[in-house]
Amino acid sequence: MTMTVPGERSLTALAMLRSRLHFLWYLTRRSPLTVVGFLIILLVIIMVIGAPLIAPYDPNKVMLSSRLLPPSSIHWFGTDEVGRDLFSRVVYGSRASCGAAFMIVFISMSVGVFLGCLSGVVGGMFDSAMMRTMDVVLALPALVLAMALAAALGPSLFNSMLAVAIVRIPAYVRLSRGQTLSLRERIFVKASRTFGASNLYILRWHLLPNALSPLIVQATLDLGGIVLIAAALSFIGLGAQPPTAEWGALVSSGRSFILDQWWYGTFPGLAILVTAMGCNLLGDGIRDMLDPRLGPSE
Repeated sequence: MTMTVPGERSLTALAMLRSRLHFLWYLTRRSPLTVVGFLIILLVIIMVIGAPLIAPYDPNKVMLSSRLLPPSSIHWFGTDEVGRDLFSRVVYGSRASCGAAFMIVFISMSVGVFLGCLSGVVGGMFDSAMMRTMDVVLALPALVLAMALAAALGPSLFNSMLAVAIVRIPAYVRLSRGQTLSLRERIFVKASRTFGASNLYILRWHLLPNALSPLIVQATLDLGGIVLIAAALSFIGLGAQPPTAEWGALVSSGRSFILDQWWYGTFPGLAILVTAMGCNLLGDGIRDMLDPRLGPSE
């Protein structure tokens, strides 16, 4: 039995720390915008998780005596038409907007990857029927289709999430199917099939693990667009309903006051802009890191 003395443990820990710091320094030099995107997403995640600790007020507390106050040291983002603190509502709104975006990506990616890989493995009539169905969905504008589905299901945050997830499934189906068609010709897949492995076994142990890289990039890039689509549905009244704090709904409420109370719709809109930008920057950086053929981000 090999024993490690305390001095060796310290040297090992120091070497690991030095390796991680070197990687961060390399990443910062190679793609500084990726680090910016990562920091933005990290701050958003902290805001989502720690909303009760960050928000100074109850986001739904009505104080009519403080209605439509401008930004100040007491109310950093001002107040709305019934005196609710806008900073608190923007912080809590991250839970609805970003939480919905993460759930949409998780649902659409899970369903789309399974259907796409299964379609590529099975082939034949099943593959043709699946691809024609996806082509029909992709032929329609994503936002228009999401609006139609959300309107048919009824205005609510859950229904808008479901509508956007359905719209985004075809992108993952086509991407995962393309990866599957490429991977199924590899020697290790053919060898596994020769030894009698089933399609589900090949899908689980050979295809999915090797197709994850482009799917992760697609999911990261999708987050920014999904935040915008979810906010758009709430903006037109098909998403989160009052008094739920959600960025798109806050922008919708603030548009009536934009000329005199500019802060009402500006700060929720900036939250949407910064989050979408962070997702795109991080997605571009992950794509560059996973694809050696691409150079560093400009």
